[in-house]
Amino acid sequence: MTRIVPPIRLGVNVDHVATIRNARGGDLPDPVRAAELACAAGADGITAHLREDRRHIRDSDMRRLRDRLSVPLNFEMAATDEMVAIALEYRPHATCLVPERREERTTEGGLDVIGGGVDLAHKVEKLAHAGIRVSLFVAPDEDQIARAADIGAAVIELHTGAWCEFLAAGETGSAEAELARLLEAAAHGSALGLEIHAGHGLDFATAEIIAAVEPVRELNIGHFLIGEAIFVGLEGAIRQMRTGMARGRARLGAPQAA
Repeated sequence: MTRIVPPIRLGVNVDHVATIRNARGGDLPDPVRAAELACAAGADGITAHLREDRRHIRDSDMRRLRDRLSVPLNFEMAATDEMVAIALEYRPHATCLVPERREERTTEGGLDVIGGGVDLAHKVEKLAHAGIRVSLFVAPDEDQIARAADIGAAVIELHTGAWCEFLAAGETGSAEAELARLLEAAAHGSALGLEIHAGHGLDFATAEIIAAVEPVRELNIGHFLIGEAIFVGLEGAIRQMRTGMARGRARLGAPQAA
């Protein structure tokens, strides 16, 4: 008998469309147009990271994404008073709290939920009280995940970057160990009642593998899809990603939604 496993969603991050725009100035290419094209191609949601230094996404982009999207908007943000205030103003479907340093090129690790203490717990509570679904971007560490559940997060997004980097470097043993950590973390978080997402560094091959991890309900992918769109178009890149994710999910015996 075929097991019924929940389908897996694809969230598309449009930050790096804005990166290209900002490299030259002006308004093109427009990340909001990219978001709309991504949705037409099969994205289940859109993610955008409004950084403290506004290096890619701008405040005006967040407003337009909120106003024009018909799918959930995931506001990726640092756990700061400024960003909490903006989230409370815009009221996206979800926020994903991430660590942020000005000198980093991209998010380099998971949020220190334990070190965030009472202040982080208050921020999560404030966002959740406003009806915003709160996700915490974390490393596959059981103590951090347990703390995420304790402070009321609805979701954790597991940081897959280290695993992807080990694979790219040909470090097979380290990659296998990191994948085992991700599998254990997904099971642990799910047992605590958290919804499990995953993202960072994923490509067609790695997304297919993670899609076969039963507790994972959503993958959030940006840089790779925007880069691949240069060669095959955004629609082609997203459709290929969806095909690979469906193939991975099918290993669990799950029928995929159209």
